[in-house]
Amino acid sequence: MTMAVLAGVLAFGAGAAAQTAPTPAENAPPTADNAVMLTVFLKHDQSRPLSELNAQLQRQGYYKAFPPDGVEVVSWYVMMGIGQVVTLRLPASRLREVNRILENTAWGSYRTEFYPTYDYKAIGVAAHEKAQQQ
Repeated sequence: MTMAVLAGVLAFGAGAAAQTAPTPAENAPPTADNAVMLTVFLKHDQSRPLSELNAQLQRQGYYKAFPPDGVEVVSWYVMMGIGQVVTLRLPASRLREVNRILENTAWGSYRTEFYPTYDYKAIGVAAHEKAQQQ
C-alpha cells in the first residue's frame, strides 16, 4: 500500500515531465500549498559492520547528496535496532529527486521505506486541551 501511495504522489507531482531536467518551479521552496512531508525509514543492513556501511555510503556519495539543498529536515533520529528515521518537508515537485538520491546513494547500506506524513501536533494538542476543559 505504501508503494501505491508513493506511486500516486509521484505520478501526480511529476506528471509527464518526470524524465526531464527540473524547471524553476520544481526548485521552489516548500510552502503551505505545495509542501509535502515524507518520513523515510533507513533500515541498516545488520549483516555487515557499521564501518563497512559507512564506507559504502561514502563511496556512493550519500553524505554529499542527502538531504539535497532546499529540502528541510524536520527530524532525523537513530532508532536503535532499526536504523535511521528522517522526516523531510519539501515541495511535491521534488519528491522524485529525493527518491532518486536515496536509490543511488543509500541502497546497499540501507533498505528504505517511505511514508507521506503531515504535521498533526497543533491539532492533537488543541484537542487534548479542549478535552481537559470539559
